[in-house]
Amino acid sequence: MAFDLVWQTGARRIFDALMANAQRSLDQRRGEGKSTKAEGLFKQVHKCIELLAADPRHTGLQTHAYYSLAHPYDRHQKVFEAYAQNRTPGAYRVFWCYGPGTGQITIIAITPHP
Repeated sequence: MAFDLVWQTGARRIFDALMANAQRSLDQRRGEGKSTKAEGLFKQVHKCIELLAADPRHTGLQTHAYYSLAHPYDRHQKVFEAYAQNRTPGAYRVFWCYGPGTGQITIIAITPHP
């Protein structure tokens, strides 16, 4: 089952900033040579979000419950953490939850792991 994505403002802002940095980097190198860290980071975060929308239980996401964030719609429901990167200093994580409606996932935050 594919899910529709709902974005919280902060998460959308971070995603758009990552995309803008990757595009700026791509424009500067004019598509020649090796991709930059900004391009690689955006590609990884984008893939993580695509996998979430397709199947939140995809094994590559290493999805698990995260208890330090409150669910934005129902405090009795769980918030989850998915890995956009792994084994990287400051690896990026995507925090999400089910809802607000059936067949929807809300992206709460996109942030580097402390």
